[in-house]
Amino acid sequence: MHVVRMHQGGWDEIMLFTGPVAIIVLLIVLARRQAPPPDDDDTDDE
Repeated sequence: MHVVRMHQGGWDEIMLFTGPVAIIVLLIVLARRQAPPPDDDDTDDE
């Protein structure tokens, strides 16, 4: 049986980087979906 060791072509470092980044991006996307759309009533021409 093959044992997976660290530093096998760099894929473990890629996962350590992309995992948290993907979670942050997912949280931002979910927050933008739940946020109410901005009102466009602020168009006061003086």
